[in-house]
Amino acid sequence: MQAMHLKSLAHSGPRWRLLLPMLALCALSPAQAQSTETRADASRVVRVKVYPGSATVERTLRLAPGARQAIFACLPAGLDAASLQVSSDATVRVGELAVRQQARELLGNACASPLDERIRGLEDQIAALQAESAGIGYAAGYLKSFENAGNGEGRATPPAQIGATVTALRQSAREALTRQHQIKRQQEALERDLKPLLAERDRAGAQGARVSTVQVTLAAPQGGELRLSYQVRGPSWQPSYRATLDSATKQVRLERQALVAQATGEDWDGVQLTLSTGQPGAATQGPLPRPWRVGIEPPVQPMPAPAMAPAPALAAAPMSRARVAATDAAEAMPSFDVSVFEGSFATEFVVPQRVSVPSSGERVTLALGEQLLDTRLRVRSTPALDAHAYLIASFATPPGVWPAGPVNLYRDGAYVGSARLDPAIASRDGLAFGRDELVGVRVERPEQQQGTGGFIGSRNQRSDSRRYVIDNRHRDAITLEVLDSAPVGEHDDVRVESRYQPAPQTEAWNGQKGVVAWEQSLAGGASQRFGAEHLISWPKDARLRERR
Repeated sequence: MQAMHLKSLAHSGPRWRLLLPMLALCALSPAQAQSTETRADASRVVRVKVYPGSATVERTLRLAPGARQAIFACLPAGLDAASLQVSSDATVRVGELAVRQQARELLGNACASPLDERIRGLEDQIAALQAESAGIGYAAGYLKSFENAGNGEGRATPPAQIGATVTALRQSAREALTRQHQIKRQQEALERDLKPLLAERDRAGAQGARVSTVQVTLAAPQGGELRLSYQVRGPSWQPSYRATLDSATKQVRLERQALVAQATGEDWDGVQLTLSTGQPGAATQGPLPRPWRVGIEPPVQPMPAPAMAPAPALAAAPMSRARVAATDAAEAMPSFDVSVFEGSFATEFVVPQRVSVPSSGERVTLALGEQLLDTRLRVRSTPALDAHAYLIASFATPPGVWPAGPVNLYRDGAYVGSARLDPAIASRDGLAFGRDELVGVRVERPEQQQGTGGFIGSRNQRSDSRRYVIDNRHRDAITLEVLDSAPVGEHDDVRVESRYQPAPQTEAWNGQKGVVAWEQSLAGGASQRFGAEHLISWPKDARLRERR
């Protein structure tokens, strides 16, 4: 369509032909208008194993025949030199290693950070959009100069061309204004993406960005491949889940995910990624016992008279084992709530596809598989604390290792909220999938009476009564679970007598004495009343202490 308008302008006269190159320039896309700058490193990252708080990175380098030296440049400054490992093909003999650090800025563009490359790319796109917008504005102004064409000096425009010219001008102006609006929106989006990158570059520059270089002496008469691995602190991963409940089939689809982030100064582009629960930076051995010495304290010596001269400084006392343990814990890497290990020492998740993780701290979500689990659905309510009912799905612990982590919850395709998932706890307590609005909970006003009892009023007495009504507005029956707290005496002089209507299934729900649970089937459209009365007595001269 745009080509047709340009063609109409071309037949309108020589002055319009002068405008064609300008309009053609305005029609170029940003990708066509900007230049592309590429930079290739001699080595590249091929494999990464991420731990909670660190990572092992493996780079490869192709050696030319007759090579005597290999240099891995622009490596992260935070790499652990003690962790360096070099391997190669059988035809390559490897000698000594040398590691040095220097400021990134001293190397110029040779070690431009991935952050700088992304910033330059965004800046180039913004500049291209600005140039396109300026060209459109200039073309619009040029078009406006022909607004009164035919009314001024010179040869009059033939009547047959006036209509076509006006239509072409109108359409071209409309397209130019529309494109300017699009450019504005694109520029705003690019500037939003650019702002955090500039802030991160300023932060890194303030800390003094440095890079490492590893020089390897070798002999490769036939060439080959050289591999370098090293550990770097900072990268991390954490488990994440997505649980989708189908209430019709009573099944939960549990998707296992991982959130990976790193800011080492090097991008991981298309790498083979492995996630591990191991702790390579932790202590290699636990504390050892010391002899337990028992003796007699020497008699107390009289204090000498204070000396005029200052006393010499005392040597620092050795740290106690408790303080040493606390210090080690503070310096240790973060850990996950993993109690069962699939491997001999740790659990590893191998990502089947190649993954790219930028060095900007941006979190990348990876899918690690899913399980379809059969569930037992019930509606749970704790009327004394919350006058609502919630849908609970209980399922057996899925096979394998599932570290605790955040979970997004979906019920019948709708998002209901988020929680924290620990599969071991979820198999016992269940996983909540939001409110059941078709189950009503009514709480009657609690009653409390206090007086004295026992022999000649020697004891205080108090009676607490609670009553709840649950209404099932579903057409079908539900499995209802009602929880309530009951007083538990912590002293022999405190006596508690409880009466329930109806009788609860347990007075120690999940092994917690003092947590009462009623569980029963409630037919569609039916209601059920639950009541509890507690009689508490204690000595008259004592003060009752309660903790709820």
